[in-house]
Amino acid sequence: MNDRASFTRMEASTAADWQKIGAEFMPFARQLPDRLMAHLKVLEGDYGGFPIDRYTHSLQTATRALKDGRDEEYVVTALFHDIGDTLGTFNHFDIAAAILKPFVSDANLWMVQNHGIFQGYYFFHHIGLDRNLRDRFQGHEHYERTAEFCELYDNPAFDANAETLPMSEFEPMVRRVFAQPENSIYKASTAMPATEATAS
Repeated sequence: MNDRASFTRMEASTAADWQKIGAEFMPFARQLPDRLMAHLKVLEGDYGGFPIDRYTHSLQTATRALKDGRDEEYVVTALFHDIGDTLGTFNHFDIAAAILKPFVSDANLWMVQNHGIFQGYYFFHHIGLDRNLRDRFQGHEHYERTAEFCELYDNPAFDANAETLPMSEFEPMVRRVFAQPENSIYKASTAMPATEATAS
């Protein structure tokens, strides 16, 4: 923990420095699921005028997807689809997509990245926006998937009386999905870029 690199400019770093940094990388990476679940919990008690708080909405969206037989990656995507609410007030979907990007399929990534516009179909006309903004994506291979996500899971997940499973139900899935990045220049086993790490 105290064995740290000593460079003041990254260009002056050495392989020995990166071995020290790499030794810290995996323990830190393994804690990612805990950090994500803790950050999602920040949404608890945050109603923002909605009928239920944002944390319950997230759990309820994931509950609906799970009960409908969706695979674990889809369920975890549903769970974290609004995690960006606290930091991305005007683009929460971009924050969620950035977090999920290394760990989920292109289909699930596109779905969460664009769900904000697709969800707008249900309310944009009440706030002076075009509810059909999603039509700009007509013909996209993930259009129907994203429309369905909003219709079946995101849109109806504001019901205080609906079944809402606790985080403990999803935690094993979260740990599995975030165990190994598939879409990153970094491998989970090293702090070095994959191209350099695999070259040796």
